[in-house]
Amino acid sequence: MQGHPTLSRRRFLGASAAFLLGPRLNGQANAAPAEPVIDIHQHTHYHGRSDEDLIKHQQAMGVTLTVLLPAGSTVDRPSTLNGRANGLEAQCHGNESVVKLAKSHPGEFLFFTNEVPDLPEARAELEKYFKLGARGIGEQKFGVECDSFYIEQVAEVAQEHGVPVLLHFWEGDYNRGFARFHKILEKFPKVNFIGHAQTWWGNIDKNHDQKIAYPKGRVTPGGITDRLLSDYPNMFGDCSAGSGLNALTRDADFTPDFLKRHQDKLVFGSDCEDTVGSGDKCQGAQILAAIRRFAPGRKIEGKILHDNAKKLLKL
Repeated sequence: MQGHPTLSRRRFLGASAAFLLGPRLNGQANAAPAEPVIDIHQHTHYHGRSDEDLIKHQQAMGVTLTVLLPAGSTVDRPSTLNGRANGLEAQCHGNESVVKLAKSHPGEFLFFTNEVPDLPEARAELEKYFKLGARGIGEQKFGVECDSFYIEQVAEVAQEHGVPVLLHFWEGDYNRGFARFHKILEKFPKVNFIGHAQTWWGNIDKNHDQKIAYPKGRVTPGGITDRLLSDYPNMFGDCSAGSGLNALTRDADFTPDFLKRHQDKLVFGSDCEDTVGSGDKCQGAQILAAIRRFAPGRKIEGKILHDNAKKLLKL
């Protein structure tokens, strides 16, 4: 397994994608958005970024509504990789932080709630923030098996409240055993799950090597992710982060058909830590450009950038 991504690595991935995206990217930050954009994946205090810089970043991207995903409690236990995964491994802040920002900027931000799933008080913590208006659970980025009792508990809470769950899949570290996740989808057919991160996006390829975080080259359709999106009405995909950008840009012949095939199941997210909001230093801006370039038509583009998230969040 490759090492965890660093800031420089994210910027490298972004710069590589910018070459593929071409002129569609230029001047995007200063242009009025062609359509509403819902960003389903952002964090407060991402590697120390201030709330003010986050607000400016989202405005520069042309995002009209942002979903804030909090970290869980700061604890030292195997499920947080002995503390390494506290703050979602990116110094992100928790439930109180996202509530504060969302309440101070109504109409611009919504929030999910989150907790380390194997803590005895996890259910009570999630319930507390549903009472304050949480719209989902996540980002679940913890060292447990993806079909474990703990994920079932999270799914039960989501089912009771009728909200989605966003999970970070990275084989070996987070929500392990991805090939078994269909069991959760089958056990909780009324819960919408949103997949994200390296293992999720690597497995668009039928021949994916699970040890490679950012695969390159041509994609063979029929991977686990492709099948889950096709076979399960309650499985959705979050296009965010370097992993999403890499998946969208690695094979220009594959991507349009993939977006068309799963046009009702994909949502835009940035998961972007920079303060710029445009150009090759901002992977969120490049993900937007990739979707706009590869989506076969404005209708499909609109579904991915706005409509699908609106339905998931019941807006």
